[in-house]
Amino acid sequence: MVGEFLLGNAPITAIAGLPFLIPLYGCGALLIREVARHTGRGWPTMLLLGAAYGLFEEGPVDQMLWNPHYGGFDFGLTYAGTHVPLLGTSVALLQDVVSMHMIWSICVPIALVESFRREPRRPWLGRPGLIVTTLVFVTGSVLLAASQYAANGHFMASWWQWTVGAIMIIAVVAAALLTGRNPRPTTGTVAPQPVTHTAAPRPRLAGCAAFALTSAYWVGQSVLRDHVPDWSVAAFWLVLAILAVVLGIRWSRRSGWGSEHRVAMAVGALLTYVWVGVVHAMDMGMPPIIGLTGNTIFGAGALILAAAAVRAVRRSYRHRTAATPTTTTPSATSTSAPTSAARPATSPPTLDVEEDGH
Repeated sequence: MVGEFLLGNAPITAIAGLPFLIPLYGCGALLIREVARHTGRGWPTMLLLGAAYGLFEEGPVDQMLWNPHYGGFDFGLTYAGTHVPLLGTSVALLQDVVSMHMIWSICVPIALVESFRREPRRPWLGRPGLIVTTLVFVTGSVLLAASQYAANGHFMASWWQWTVGAIMIIAVVAAALLTGRNPRPTTGTVAPQPVTHTAAPRPRLAGCAAFALTSAYWVGQSVLRDHVPDWSVAAFWLVLAILAVVLGIRWSRRSGWGSEHRVAMAVGALLTYVWVGVVHAMDMGMPPIIGLTGNTIFGAGALILAAAAVRAVRRSYRHRTAATPTTTTPSATSTSAPTSAARPATSPPTLDVEEDGH
């Protein structure tokens, strides 16, 4: 729903095709989430696996990375300025594919759905569920690849493009699995986290930053591409990516960072797609009545989901706060750690600070 309909990539009249997207998008996001949670990893891993998913969908599945006339659009001309023969595709196209799928197709939906669970790090699927989800994902990918092959004039990329694409996917997956793994805390305990004494920003600020950065990315795509060299647009993307990573690492290591911040960032990115969907639907050439109807319905649904997620995570936060002791007995304060290490009753609990502080 987020990756296709909210974006304005698919019209509301194509809603009947949603079940055919679930095996790829839905099972892909679920498998990425479960791999991270089953192995005790967190958001760095999910972000990288989301990037690998984007390369997989737009590479082996529909070959958009390599087809210069995919879907009847002149991708070859649009991305010609940053085409690198050694890669077999365009750098700018790779940036777009990674951004859209890593953020909106994978991580935003995961963060929103996890907000409704009091223990977001707990895996949802056992071995049978993982096997079934994997089979559905593979089957859906094969069927979609076959349909895209038929719909795009039986285009087939060269063996070199396939090889480079496979190497990129494997490299990103390996990087995701090599990110730090911390032991999953047992019930009632909190694993020590590498956080600083500086307070984390308010969740609202984190959400506004996510909205600003993701909106800047789309504005850059719409405005800069026709007025500056293509490599300048690619450099602008890189600057935004570095800024997002730096802010994410710095803020997530601060005291008090938790579920409310992660959901706020997901909501900020989701709201970007609400306005982008209106523009993108027009760019796709949809009839105005169909485009605006879809934008209104899907945008309203996104706002309702965002409000429900924020409410759920706040309720969960209050539940954890009520369950966390906020006072210490005189004997404890006199015989244990120095008073300077004691936490004031008003300081935020850190039960939901995740692995590596992210």
